[in-house]
Amino acid sequence: MSDLGRVLRLDARRTALLVAVPVLTAVGTAAAALSLTPAVAYWDNTVVALLNAVRYLSPVAAGLAAWTAVRERPLDYLRDLTARSPATGVLFDLLLLSAAALVSYVAVTVVVVAVTFVQAEAGHPHPLGVVSGAGSLVLHVVVGYLTGRVVPHRATAAVVVAVASVWAAARVPGVSWWSLLPPAAFDQLDLFTALRPEVLADQVTWTAGLTAALILGYVMWATRRFLIVLPLIVALAATVSATLGLHRSGGGTAAPVAAEPVCRDWPLTVCVHPALRDALPRLMAAATPLAARLNGTPGAFTTVEQRPAWAPISVADGVATVHLDEELTPGYAARAVRQISESLKDARTCVAAPDGYRAVVDAWLLGEDPPAAADARSARRFASWTEARRRAWLRLHFAAYRTCALGPADFQPVKARAAEHAHHPGRAAADSRVPAPKRKALVREGRPN
Repeated sequence: MSDLGRVLRLDARRTALLVAVPVLTAVGTAAAALSLTPAVAYWDNTVVALLNAVRYLSPVAAGLAAWTAVRERPLDYLRDLTARSPATGVLFDLLLLSAAALVSYVAVTVVVVAVTFVQAEAGHPHPLGVVSGAGSLVLHVVVGYLTGRVVPHRATAAVVVAVASVWAAARVPGVSWWSLLPPAAFDQLDLFTALRPEVLADQVTWTAGLTAALILGYVMWATRRFLIVLPLIVALAATVSATLGLHRSGGGTAAPVAAEPVCRDWPLTVCVHPALRDALPRLMAAATPLAARLNGTPGAFTTVEQRPAWAPISVADGVATVHLDEELTPGYAARAVRQISESLKDARTCVAAPDGYRAVVDAWLLGEDPPAAADARSARRFASWTEARRRAWLRLHFAAYRTCALGPADFQPVKARAAEHAHHPGRAAADSRVPAPKRKALVREGRPN
């Protein structure tokens, strides 16, 4: 028993464990920080950041495990003094090294989760993703340690780090199912998408099966107990099954998902993805003037809704849809409002006949400085009108505005327009459709009809 106690004390006093925990924690935290999107606290991307950090952690963990195996191999004669199985010391080493790697992994996970909680988080955590990262890390520890046991040379640790780094660097997100083999590479997920749980489940099965197969294979080789071949076959079968599952996924890791929006209801109703709730005040402030100026036209809207990047932008039935930058870069609200303005344009007619006059109206709708127009006289006349007069003008000329068919005559005073009607009966007929009382009121006020 005294010999056994001495061996256990020697096993527990490992400088590698003291080195591994801080080194792996520092590497993992730095790697996760690079993958986190600072402005969006989306749980799916939190898991993605953690799994991408494992790609950097794994080669370091494998190298430290190989270094430990090479350094401790000369102490095997002490273990031979006891009645323990030849595999017991190896299993104990793997337990200690895996525990050290997982302690570091938990520390990195706590940091990443804390960053997500500090922000206005959205979505749901994926425990299966966290387990997948832990399994990949333990697998690299086992591979590194067993390599050091089989090839006990000083250069083994460096070779293990190099090979594991190449294996991790070969991962290209979204290109092939091959990149989903741990340590898997994931792209940042767009909002309105989520990680596919079946992919994470296959990765957990793959790492667990291969880790068990490696350990069982070594134990069978060290002890010559061939009954272990039965659980070994089961572990290999699980690994093959998971490989086929990842192959069927085709490299796709995300799937569209509905998200319950967060909204503000005054003076408009503005709704965005929960992860972008901080955008509500600025988006409301930017969209309200445009909604007021479009009131009474076919382009009027009372609701603004964020849509996924793949959904079209439109204004229909009082609802304007927009896309938002996920990182909320400066000017995101102005860009969203411009999307609404652009969606009012008839793409076919405006491409065929670009309208410089429409740009003058757009500048007013968006609250921007008017552009340098070819027809400066019409632009100055439009700028001289009051806000109420511009809105009344837009209600009468919205069809021409939408089709980019505005012309100098649309900006002329009423008397000049009447003279033009004598030469263009079709335009006069169009204006005659305006109700007589309203037309007379416009004439008295000097406003265009």
